[in-house]
Amino acid sequence: MSEVLIIGAGPTGLATAAELALAGITVTVLESRTGQDIPRPVGLQPRTAELLDLRGLMARLPDGEGPVGHFAGLPVPLDYEAWGTRHPRVTRTSQAQLERVLEDQAVKHGAVILRGREVTGVEQDETGVTVRAGREFRSRYLVACDGGHSAVRKLLGLEFPGRTETYVATMAHLTLETTSELVPKQANHFSEVTRQVPGHWAMLTPLPEGGHRFVFGSSTADQPRRDAPITETEVRTALTALYGDETRLGEVHAASRFSDATRQLEHYRHHRVLFAGDAAHIHPPLGGQGLNLGVQDAFNLSWKLAATLHGTAPTGLLDTYETERHPAAARTLHHTAAQRVFTAPNRTENTEALREIFIDLLRGPEANRHITGLLSGLDLRHPMPTAPDHPLLGLRMPDLDLATGPLSALMHDGRPLLLDLGNHEIPQGYQDRVNHIRTTTTTHHDLYLIRPDGHLSWAGHTNPTPALAHWFGAPAKCP
Repeated sequence: MSEVLIIGAGPTGLATAAELALAGITVTVLESRTGQDIPRPVGLQPRTAELLDLRGLMARLPDGEGPVGHFAGLPVPLDYEAWGTRHPRVTRTSQAQLERVLEDQAVKHGAVILRGREVTGVEQDETGVTVRAGREFRSRYLVACDGGHSAVRKLLGLEFPGRTETYVATMAHLTLETTSELVPKQANHFSEVTRQVPGHWAMLTPLPEGGHRFVFGSSTADQPRRDAPITETEVRTALTALYGDETRLGEVHAASRFSDATRQLEHYRHHRVLFAGDAAHIHPPLGGQGLNLGVQDAFNLSWKLAATLHGTAPTGLLDTYETERHPAAARTLHHTAAQRVFTAPNRTENTEALREIFIDLLRGPEANRHITGLLSGLDLRHPMPTAPDHPLLGLRMPDLDLATGPLSALMHDGRPLLLDLGNHEIPQGYQDRVNHIRTTTTTHHDLYLIRPDGHLSWAGHTNPTPALAHWFGAPAKCP
């Protein structure tokens, strides 16, 4: 019996497994797939890269700094420099590469990953959860990270409210036999790899491992069904219409469909079952927000669930996962809805006028900073009820340059950090629960209390005990 069962071995599930295993929790991950899906190039937003840096994981990914990000495909580079991050551009990698890094981290710390395990039953009681997936598995908690069509969500009979799809698009991994001048030679800014012609729209992106990712759809009322078979004839017809007769299809290696449906669970916790990633929220794939949102869910949830299982969590800590992450996803659903206006096929003259005005606004530094914070999560601020007034409280802690090196290097073990820029003693009862590091930098505060997910929970000159107790429980009794 594991303490936690995780359903789904995508980036969200593997990040959750890695974080829980690092915290000393026994974890089993059940995945229905037996191999990789269609190759997916992904962009890691700066905040997601910062979180991976907190565990030393960005260094394990191939160097892949990609084009600057975009909002709704508008031809204005997004500038993250104003946020003081070490990752001022979207980092380009593949989902497979990210999953390998996260899986290696999870397995290294003891997580067990079982593939080909389709979940057919979920039952919970006062002490735990039982899952049927070929055989029965038992755990104290279950984290559902099994995507937008979550089996766990359906088996529990939970409503998934929101807006139904207005279009269905197709994504194919393919190789091209020949190409025209219209085919992008490299993965440039979104606005440079998209194309529209009467009746069709598409994005064609070269893949680092070879071949292309071809995302396309119809700009007419004639839309395919979400579950309709994908034929080579359909792919070939779209390629020819968009990129000319000189662009000839070689082979379709894999293909799938997706839609612009927007939905979110009302609650992320149902007794001993918690939801993260696309199992909790779905939205149009504009700006590549889904993967980033899910990984950020995982880093928020995992340390709270681990503390709950270790018996050190203060009352209500696990419930703050929903109160912090539900609004974060809701605002992503909100801004992707706004982006749909700009990216809709067959835009009207009024929409084009709005696009031009927004492009001009986005060229201004204040509007650009606002949008980059919104897309990346760099601006996300959590309430810190016990903390004194400070401009950074509740925000992510910047990766300061300390005498010992970057701040992120001090948090690779996943524990909270009391960063001491003076010469203090850690309060009694927290020595085994919170890392206490003395170092120096230029600052007007002596002490910073940083949560495992990198958010600053307290800053001051004096006793941090009330904040320690609020986030990390009552002090251990001294022998």
